Amino acid sequence: MDMDDTVNGGIDFDEQESVEIPEVLPLMAVRDVVVFPAMILPLFVGREASVAAVNEALAGDRLLFLVAQRDGREERPAARDLYGVGVVAMIMRTLQLPDGRLKILAQALARGRIEAVVQERPHFRVRVAPLREEGPGETSVELEAVIRNVREQAEKLLSLKGVLTPEVGSILNNVDEPGRLADIVASNLQLKVAEAQELLELEDPVRRLHRVNGLLARELEVSTVQAKIQSDAKEEMTRTQREYFLREQLRAIKRELGEIDEKDEELEEFRERIRRAKMPPDVEKEALKQLQRLEGMHPEAAETSMVRTYLDWLTELPWSRRTRDKLDVRAAKAVLDEDHYDLDKVKDRILEYIAVRKLNPGAKGPILCFVGPPGVGKTSLGRSIARALGRKFVRVSLGGVRDEAEIRGHRRTYIGALPGRIIQGLKRAGSNNPVFMMDEVDKIGADFRGDPAAALLEVLDPEQNVAFSDHYLDVPFDLSGVLFVLTANVTDTIPSALLDRLEVITLAGYTADEKRAIARRYLIPRQLREHGLKKAQLEISDSALDLIIEEYTQEAGLRELERQIGAICRKVARRIAEEGTGTFRVTRGNLHKYLGIPRYLPEFLKEESQVGVANGLAWTPYGGEMLQVEVTVMKGKGNVTLTGLLGEVMRESAQAAVSYARSRAERFGLDPDLFDESDIHIHVPSGAIPKDGPSAGVTMTTALVSALLEHPVNRDVAMTGEITLRGRVLPIGGLKEKALAALRADIPVVIIPEQNERDLEEIPPHVRRHIDFRTVRHMDEVLELALGPPPWGPPGKRRRRPAGRAGKRERAAARG
Repeated sequence: MDMDDTVNGGIDFDEQESVEIPEVLPLMAVRDVVVFPAMILPLFVGREASVAAVNEALAGDRLLFLVAQRDGREERPAARDLYGVGVVAMIMRTLQLPDGRLKILAQALARGRIEAVVQERPHFRVRVAPLREEGPGETSVELEAVIRNVREQAEKLLSLKGVLTPEVGSILNNVDEPGRLADIVASNLQLKVAEAQELLELEDPVRRLHRVNGLLARELEVSTVQAKIQSDAKEEMTRTQREYFLREQLRAIKRELGEIDEKDEELEEFRERIRRAKMPPDVEKEALKQLQRLEGMHPEAAETSMVRTYLDWLTELPWSRRTRDKLDVRAAKAVLDEDHYDLDKVKDRILEYIAVRKLNPGAKGPILCFVGPPGVGKTSLGRSIARALGRKFVRVSLGGVRDEAEIRGHRRTYIGALPGRIIQGLKRAGSNNPVFMMDEVDKIGADFRGDPAAALLEVLDPEQNVAFSDHYLDVPFDLSGVLFVLTANVTDTIPSALLDRLEVITLAGYTADEKRAIARRYLIPRQLREHGLKKAQLEISDSALDLIIEEYTQEAGLRELERQIGAICRKVARRIAEEGTGTFRVTRGNLHKYLGIPRYLPEFLKEESQVGVANGLAWTPYGGEMLQVEVTVMKGKGNVTLTGLLGEVMRESAQAAVSYARSRAERFGLDPDLFDESDIHIHVPSGAIPKDGPSAGVTMTTALVSALLEHPVNRDVAMTGEITLRGRVLPIGGLKEKALAALRADIPVVIIPEQNERDLEEIPPHVRRHIDFRTVRHMDEVLELALGPPPWGPPGKRRRRPAGRAGKRERAAARG
């Protein structure tokens, strides 16, 4: 039974003595209420067991046993969850509700005690023993006093609650029996279930009336205090309004006398700050409007602090404050070269921007996005750009941001509202043309609070950000002078609409030579300073530095390399602190004493040329890697097995490789039935690392053909490219990173798609000098470079002589 609403609908003073109560009755459990005799109340019936009990009662003499649950949260109470004493009630009226529930009007007749539970499912049926009350006999003076006291206190309580009507007063005055009076008053008290049940179980009417008298006194006291609190609150509101008018009169008197209070001083200060801020006309108009509102508010009003904070933000923003750009191209180039090694493409773009600003001071700032693996210097480039331009630098990390309000702020109506990170950053910078760096833009998320990437569309569009509107400020702010620089590891997760607004500059990983040069010029001197060492106290040889790069780090950037150099410096610093002095030289032979055993094997160990093993090149967000593909052909039923945690695109490339090899079987001299009689297993090692992408297509095909022909693949050749079913080789991405991986593995020949030939211009010259790039258009060219010119060796076990007429012609030609 669901107790959505329980009301004391009336009182019947007839005990219904004429009603014969059966020995066994259906039971309905009620929640959060205890029913007393003589109550008439509506009940909402929703539970299946309760509906079944009501239906049984309606089918019989309409009598039902109502008993309270011990725990109102229990949906399916057992017998132990019910109290032992309840009331026998008669169903007077029923109503079927649209939601399937029943609404009944029940009248409680008499108390009853459960003697035994006859049935529990589908509903309770219990054996009930009625509890007949005996009259108190002759009314004593003490009992009469208690009855009068209960009547008076009940009238006072109902009067305080505003529910005392003449009918209720007449009922209270006409009831003389102590038990019935106790039940009537108890049914109108807001008692807890346990207290009400305790009253219901008291069989002695006099004791029950005494108990009700005590509870009534407590409830009356609580209600009196509650009424007093409400009255005091109303008086306080009246007093506050009176004080407000008196304060306003006092301010007017002080103004006439020439005296100024603290609020006037604050208002005058805001007025001066608005004047000094040199805001645009529309913004200044809004600021003066808010100042006028503040002037008319009471100092203790809740909205006063909100308006004061808003004016603080308006007056502290750099509406007209800006730094003067350093437009000396040569000086800027010297700064960039001093801070960073190589990265010519980025430096050229910044120098071009400075040159354009010099010729056209009103030019809008570009929106640059540096994309590359971690540790290549993307964030430090932003600081270097700010130093070269002579601008302030602001950095904001967007990694993990999921709330659109982080970008555009909250509405001022919210408690604790603040502007977004853009406006906060400009306030920190103190100028309206800083270098504003947004880190990790590829790691922005979206949820029910909005999409921050969508909010950035206005910020990062030079055509729109001249009037950027923050939700908190609600006035336009000009961002056209800001030089936005974004960083990301990949562009795949950046929404296309946002990516279209960005000028993407890709930063590839560093070669071993570049890492060595950067370590000598920047990392080692910085770590020596941070660890309090002098240059003469520690020397790291070139061979030791090369070994650190090759066997103690495995990254495209420089963070791990700097950590390893820092580890050497810490050990040297400890030795010097313990011994007092000393000079230390780290060489290839004693490096393990400082860094332990090598953490990484060389990235790629060149072995002898093998059958079914081809060298591929892969791109990762952390740089390029060598990727070997192994293929084994064995007797079977034509199954193809792919292993190595391959993604869907890579699996499709493997299927394309098999289809290409089958279609070219006759040209390779293979028996067409070979594919139906053999199982092919294609495996890419490092099975715990997910791999995907189409650029391994030519590698898989080469390894497959090599395994079918039993001809080894040249170990000095690596390859990359997507393959079609017709054998065409399609272009790929990440060529520079893949070229660096081949250089680290000492691979002299790299096969690339012909359409990627234009990308060779981005490859550093020293890489092109060490690697011979071969461009191909078709898979046949790849096989010729990787396996050698055809025919590829003598027929093996799997290469069968063609049967049929063609075979006869070949045998005849061989004889003649």
